[in-house]
Amino acid sequence: MMSNILKNNYLRFVILAGRCLASTGNNVNIGDQMKILNDNKQYKKVLELFDAFNENNIDKCSNWIVIQALKACTQINDVQHGLKIHNLISSRLKHDPYVLPSLIHFYMQCGDINRAQLLFETSTKKTLPMYGAMMKGYIKNNLPKKVIDLFNEIKDPDRVIIILLFNACAQLGTNEELNLCGDVTSAKSLFDRSSKKTISMYGAMMKGFIINNSSKQAIDLFNEIKDPNEIIITLFFNACAQLGTGKELILLKSISSKISNSFYSDPYVVTSLIDAFMKCGDVTSAKALFDRSTKKALSMYGAMMKGLTINDQEEEAIGMFNEIHLDELHRENHSGKQKKLLSEMNTDRFEANIIVYLCLLKALTKLGMLEKAQSFVQQIPGYFLTDHRIGSALIHMWGKVGSVDKAKRIFDKISQPDHIGWTAMINSYGLNGMGDEAVKLFHQMPKESIDHLTYICVLNACSHSGLVDVARSIFNNIQTKTEIIYTTMIDCLSRAAAFEEAQKLIGEFERDHAPAVSVYMPLLSGARNQKYSKLSQEVVDRMQKLFPNMKDSLVAASILLANVYASSGDIGKATDIKIELHKSGAKKRIGVTVTDIDGKLWKFRAHDRSHAESAEIHEQVDRMSKRIIEHGHKYDASWIVRPMEPDETIETLLCGHSERLAMAAHFIRNRKPKRIQMTKNLRICGDCHEVTKLVALIYQCEIVVRDANRIHHFHLNGQCSCQDYF
Repeated sequence: MMSNILKNNYLRFVILAGRCLASTGNNVNIGDQMKILNDNKQYKKVLELFDAFNENNIDKCSNWIVIQALKACTQINDVQHGLKIHNLISSRLKHDPYVLPSLIHFYMQCGDINRAQLLFETSTKKTLPMYGAMMKGYIKNNLPKKVIDLFNEIKDPDRVIIILLFNACAQLGTNEELNLCGDVTSAKSLFDRSSKKTISMYGAMMKGFIINNSSKQAIDLFNEIKDPNEIIITLFFNACAQLGTGKELILLKSISSKISNSFYSDPYVVTSLIDAFMKCGDVTSAKALFDRSTKKALSMYGAMMKGLTINDQEEEAIGMFNEIHLDELHRENHSGKQKKLLSEMNTDRFEANIIVYLCLLKALTKLGMLEKAQSFVQQIPGYFLTDHRIGSALIHMWGKVGSVDKAKRIFDKISQPDHIGWTAMINSYGLNGMGDEAVKLFHQMPKESIDHLTYICVLNACSHSGLVDVARSIFNNIQTKTEIIYTTMIDCLSRAAAFEEAQKLIGEFERDHAPAVSVYMPLLSGARNQKYSKLSQEVVDRMQKLFPNMKDSLVAASILLANVYASSGDIGKATDIKIELHKSGAKKRIGVTVTDIDGKLWKFRAHDRSHAESAEIHEQVDRMSKRIIEHGHKYDASWIVRPMEPDETIETLLCGHSERLAMAAHFIRNRKPKRIQMTKNLRICGDCHEVTKLVALIYQCEIVVRDANRIHHFHLNGQCSCQDYF
């Protein structure tokens, strides 16, 4: 989003060029007519007028007319027409300081960087507008480092050039790269030294802070501005969204209630406010704002869908997609005219479509139901599927709904996968218990494409498949190890009960980094798997000492500790911990299982009796229990983590788990289902895992369960894809 001041300065420049250099009165009239057409976005008519007037008069054609013609070419990306104009005026370009910026701007905006650079480099007199056109073009083409290089050539930059520098610094996005332009602090110092700070300069600086995760400083800058425009307001909302706390929510409500009503007609402002409300957890305010908007842009639908998904309302997000009229989503998708289609693919509308489809795929990914994913993917027009972002999102989605084959087919169709595509496929293998395939693909991946997320996914794949030696080898060869990379390796060791090595790795991490709560949780989880109460207590004690203010993490750790004591038979200690948690007001996360039956989503909690068919469901649970006992199952009391009531038994407590109710619901609806798919927000317990293997065998039904950690495929032979390593 380029600041308004850049456009205004550029406009003043072209007006000056036109007024000074128009050769005849007729020239001026034609030029002014072309400008009016440009202002009204009638770009093809501008070029028709240019062609009619200048077919035999190019030598008499004023710079004002040429500039207007090039502007029209730029707006509609008409490369052929622009090349024709270039050839017509080539003899006068070398010494012309007025037309050159427009021609450079045209080539840059159309993506022909080489021609723009050649024009710039061969010019004998480089003006600030030419530098500005080059810098703006480099930003457009995602080459911010070249902007910095150009800036260093300029002896006396004006405020337009400084704003472009700030935009380049913001685009670089990391502190390390920002050293090229002096780092964030130096950029701020340059900003502070400016005697006349424009709105655009504030905007560029705020954008830089936001990209570098310094949103508090962006908000501080916002508070200095007396009369913010829509760009500044949008940036302020973006800063609040990034922080996402209750404090920012109060700020959002305060500022949004004071701004002019005219701002609410700007879809960018409304979209950013919806996004901010959602990221601050206020779904109600976001919905109210969306519902009040009379003209709902696709970006607003996207912000709503994305926000609902991050607030665990993915079903509602999918429902919102259904509200978008197909003619609004892809208005000209069925025209059958390839030329028209290619033109659309270069517009903002195409980008808006992509964003909506990405939000849909994200919601389907989180929901985790294969059949529902299939039904919606069929609605996406084929030419959108060629976009690399859609391709990567599809790989991720198919992996998360348990269809590795579909993920692999998408991956194989991509001629040159980017790092996101490679990483998504590695992650798909890992989640579905195919660690060897994940490692094999990792070693095929171009080294220059590997980033920290790739390392996390391949180490996670090793962790879930017990490939500890392979994980060690990969980990030891990583040059820069982030906190999450350490955490994933500690998880791998802890799952394998290599607790001493895991603790040494925590010590290694803390020699170079501040202690982090994330590295302790996998150690505690591993101790839970082994019912190792002594280590669990030691870990929780250390966490309480190191992180006394991290209440949510300490609650989660205490619940795990209580479960360890309960599973090892010490119900008394487990009860004491839970009593203390209750006194503190801490709330345990409630387990929920979701499943799709005949196209309708069913949700179950433990011992749920809220459904109309609850009596039938519980009767089916009893029938299932009898059959698995006949096949030798013995209920494992170690997975009971609370004292039993007098009217309860081990069997009734465990049979009330949410995933068993979900399975039973399928059998009352369809006596012989071939496939059952469930998503659970917590990890599946050991007894449920054994029961589900037997149910798959007895009822000859494939069962897929995605829990908080991985995807379990329970096969007809009574085996699970995880090989009981979970």
